[in-house]
Amino acid sequence: MSRIARGALAFSVLALTAPAGAAAAIAPVAVLTTPTTTSPVPVVTSPPVVTAPQPVATSPPPPAPLVRGRLELGLVGAFRLGARNVTVTGRPMRVDGVATPFVPGQVVLVKIREGRRLLKSGTFRLKRARGGTSGRFSVRFVTNSAGNVSISAVHGATPKLLRVAATPQKVDVVVPVAGPGSTGTFVSLIQSRLAALRFAVPQDGVYDPLTQNAVVAYRKLRGFARIDTLDGLTIHGLLNGIGAFPVRFPQQGRHVEADLTDQVLALIDGSQVFRIYPISSGKPSTPTVLGNFHVYRKTPGYLPDGMYYSNFFYTGYAIHGYDPAPTYPASHGCLRLPIDEAINVYNWVQLGTPVDVYYGAN
Repeated sequence: MSRIARGALAFSVLALTAPAGAAAAIAPVAVLTTPTTTSPVPVVTSPPVVTAPQPVATSPPPPAPLVRGRLELGLVGAFRLGARNVTVTGRPMRVDGVATPFVPGQVVLVKIREGRRLLKSGTFRLKRARGGTSGRFSVRFVTNSAGNVSISAVHGATPKLLRVAATPQKVDVVVPVAGPGSTGTFVSLIQSRLAALRFAVPQDGVYDPLTQNAVVAYRKLRGFARIDTLDGLTIHGLLNGIGAFPVRFPQQGRHVEADLTDQVLALIDGSQVFRIYPISSGKPSTPTVLGNFHVYRKTPGYLPDGMYYSNFFYTGYAIHGYDPAPTYPASHGCLRLPIDEAINVYNWVQLGTPVDVYYGAN
């Protein structure tokens, strides 16, 4: 054997017979062996995990703020005297209420007191007004006692509206009785109603001669007895605004009309009556001329025959003050005014002012 063959055989024998512990010692010799080749292990990847979006927890929206509404009261059948509401016993009245905004199902509690006594109380459902933005209600009542009446109204809170109370309304109720020399609230009320119809009257709360003149003129225009008494028919007419002067010649502009049937004289601007006065025209033997005239001369003060602050409109015919100026035709053809009304008429009438004299329909 060659030396190389003998060496290889010896190595093989040693490798088979060597104890386990010797393996480590001869491990370096193993470098002479051929290394083994291994295949790469494929890397397996999982598909991406897709998660559904989770809802975000939110707080409930805050409740809508409550609305502060408005509740207003009005009175029908009462009259304003300065800052007061005034009426008379036995006269029907009505409270009209308006609530804004309107909400279906709304109700209002109304209480009407006569002094300390509860005259009327109730809950009233609101009805939608035209346009739908507000609700309305009405309450009727009558009081037969003089004194003070107060009206209150409250709209209770709802899920949408705050509680709201109307400004209370008060009414002074008076007995409708007055005559010459009387004073007080009822006289002031009558004077205000006469003034509203344009009768010349003071506003002093005293039933004086000027107030008597106005009452006589009103009764003349209505065709009543020509006295200064405030009877039921006169009071009813005044409180209800009945008895306006019917203007016949509005085209005359600023002018005077004298109705000889009613024995009244009116100062007028176009179709608007300025003042109404009682007069006494010509008696049957010396009648007042009829027609359309113009003031051509004005004479202040007294004339020798007693004419006072005269406005001449045709020859010797004039509008003037005179004492007496009765409720019936008694002059010599002039238009007599009560002496204490003459200056006011004189100051209003101007040179050239038209004067229309006629018999009316009464």
